[in-house]
Amino acid sequence: MTNAENYNTIMAIAPSAKNRNVIWVGTDDGNVQLIKDGGKTWTNFRGKIPGMNAGAWVTQIQASRHNEAEAFVVCNDYRRGDFSITVFRTKDFGKTWENIAANKGMKGYALCMIQDPAEPNLIFVGTEHGLWISLDNAKTFQQWKNGYPSVSTYDLAIQEREADLVIATFGRAVWVLDDIRPLRAAAKNNGTAPSKKLTVFEPPIAVQAQYRNAPGYEWSTWGMYEAENRRRGAMLSFFVAPNSAKDSTASRQRTDSVLVKIVDEQNKQIRTFKTKADTGLNRIYWNFETISYRQPGTPKPPANAPELGNGVPAFPGTYKAVFALGKETDSTTIVVNPDPRIDVKKEVYDAKKKMIDRLQVSVDKFAAAVDNVLDAEETITKLEANLKGAEGKEADSLRRAVSAMKADIKKLREPIFGRSSEKQGINRFSDRTTMSVLQVARMEVMGKLSAPTTQTERLIKEAEDEIEKTIQTISTFFSTKWAAFRKQAEATPMKLFKD
Repeated sequence: MTNAENYNTIMAIAPSAKNRNVIWVGTDDGNVQLIKDGGKTWTNFRGKIPGMNAGAWVTQIQASRHNEAEAFVVCNDYRRGDFSITVFRTKDFGKTWENIAANKGMKGYALCMIQDPAEPNLIFVGTEHGLWISLDNAKTFQQWKNGYPSVSTYDLAIQEREADLVIATFGRAVWVLDDIRPLRAAAKNNGTAPSKKLTVFEPPIAVQAQYRNAPGYEWSTWGMYEAENRRRGAMLSFFVAPNSAKDSTASRQRTDSVLVKIVDEQNKQIRTFKTKADTGLNRIYWNFETISYRQPGTPKPPANAPELGNGVPAFPGTYKAVFALGKETDSTTIVVNPDPRIDVKKEVYDAKKKMIDRLQVSVDKFAAAVDNVLDAEETITKLEANLKGAEGKEADSLRRAVSAMKADIKKLREPIFGRSSEKQGINRFSDRTTMSVLQVARMEVMGKLSAPTTQTERLIKEAEDEIEKTIQTISTFFSTKWAAFRKQAEATPMKLFKD
């Protein structure tokens, strides 16, 4: 209708990175042209590439970064009803050609490709139905489906500093596959799985980026689209070998948990956690968490519960990640850099950490005291259940004692955690509680990027004094009112108390 197809448009220009005089050119009507002398003479391969339809649409040409005589020609002819997949390669300036996409199990006509600039065996091909990866220099391909759908994949680029694969889809989104260096390691071995059961790859440098809401709009009410950022934390990739060669061709299998330990420069273990893993390539993130404390009033963790990890974030530096799968172990080094926009000195971090560690001594005692209060409430609940239906003077007396004790425990809890609303709707109380004093002190230390000040010292001391006063109040309660109540309750045959 518009005659656009009749103007024979140049679709691809690919200068060689190995030889400045070599340039490849492709058009939308099947011309593949080559110059080797900087533009003096041209060679046209139209009709000379076996398997390429005359007049096919050349969508891309990629000149190899590893061999000046090598180039890849991506073409398709679906506009004229031929949906075969064609990516032609020459290694000798066009004397011979091969279709590297033929009979490799790929789906959809070809739209783009790229050869990794660092590892020639690693080749990516984008088709109308997804992304395909070869780890053995195009001998075999497999589809990449980890988070990436089978969509029209229009263009590919590799961000060389970050080793990220950037993928442009047709009409959907730009998608980034972070850190392809594990794929490079596999391709260097021609796609052969590592002989070890567990292999950990060197991670990219992690940055402790500071985030804030974008200025100019109210984020909680506006329906503005925002793409997903790269996940926060240190990106850790590891490979779990299948149990047998048969497993390697089957679907990925869930394996046992992998134990990960983070160790600092002083060889001190600062974090331990478990992660589920499948056979094949796995990726997890360490969000710079360190071992933390249990918040007073929270349930006691059961035996073998995961370690709490909301402690002071690790300071930028060099760390070691040790992975263990059964008896198999491997490790790697993690380099954590600070946000380049913010100057945070080590002495500032050390001073803040010292303040938090000091406060933690009081918090641990506080949590143990509050546990006693929670145990008392649990005992009261069990007593009430056992007293249901009980008759007699002693049962009635104990019921009254239980009601009085519930009221006493409520009075004990409110100065610690604050009042709880018994009315419908939103009710807030601004009472000064032990927990609020503790939280203010912690925020004073953790909420600023500056070193602790006289104000910080005052708030820490205030929290320590408040906690000590609360612990004393709890101790007095148990040595007086609770002791008397226990004596009365234990006069019955019910044995419900914890010593």
